[in-house]
Amino acid sequence: MSEPLHPIAPHHLPGFITAPGDTDVLMVVVGIILIGAVLFVGNIYLQIHSLPERMAHKSQKLQFEIVAVLCLLALFTHNHLFWVIGLFLAMVDLPDFSTPLRSIAGSVQKMAGIPPEPDPSEKPPEIAAHTAPADGPDTTKDPVGKSEAQGHA
Repeated sequence: MSEPLHPIAPHHLPGFITAPGDTDVLMVVVGIILIGAVLFVGNIYLQIHSLPERMAHKSQKLQFEIVAVLCLLALFTHNHLFWVIGLFLAMVDLPDFSTPLRSIAGSVQKMAGIPPEPDPSEKPPEIAAHTAPADGPDTTKDPVGKSEAQGHA
């Protein structure tokens, strides 16, 4: 049952105008395109926001955590200065001060006679089966008992 057109309506209606009760195809297509565009632009936005973090991670920077926090702050506060600072930190190589200072500390401990603390990043050295005491001669290798004879002489 086709309803007659309103007398004032033009006889040739455009294709995007639907009859009452029919599905508006144009609205469905535009809705799908809009959802796809929002997801695409959101993905691009997040990729750009994580750019400094990915740069710092790829080049094994020491300041990786600082760059990651600055990127998150920029994302949630919409303050672009954090992102710019994170980008600059990701590009700059900060000098490694900890390795020379650790070496100096180990040398000073060795000069003071304090055994250096083992480095947690290195494997522990193999322990020898027989260790000699630091104070005197090794008596474990003397089966005859020369050390007792030397004490009587």
